[in-house]
Amino acid sequence: MKKRIMVIEDNPMVVKSLEFKLSKDGYDVVVAEDGRTAMKLLSESAFDLILTDLMLPFVSGNEIIEFIKSECPDVPIIVLSTSTQEDIITEAFTMGVDDFITKPFSPNELSLRVKRSLAKV
Repeated sequence: MKKRIMVIEDNPMVVKSLEFKLSKDGYDVVVAEDGRTAMKLLSESAFDLILTDLMLPFVSGNEIIEFIKSECPDVPIIVLSTSTQEDIITEAFTMGVDDFITKPFSPNELSLRVKRSLAKV
């Protein structure tokens, strides 16, 4: 059975590239363009991995991470962010994320990190 990955990202170009690469790698991809939609989808169904931006409309990435960690703590989270600020990256790891990828990123690097995170589940 295909692994389900939720992508929480508001940039349409990033969404298209993530959807394309992850689908090509054989994953079932569900997209949420904002935090509010993500929260709704997360409460309705299960996912094997979450890829999320931190800067999102309506509900922040940090709030989503807190929600995931309280509702489904075993689901790995990879943060995708343009931020290179050490405090933001450190905070994400402190909250329990499994990985942090700085945008722009290589599709092949993304594939490897997704596989590694899913192997832990």
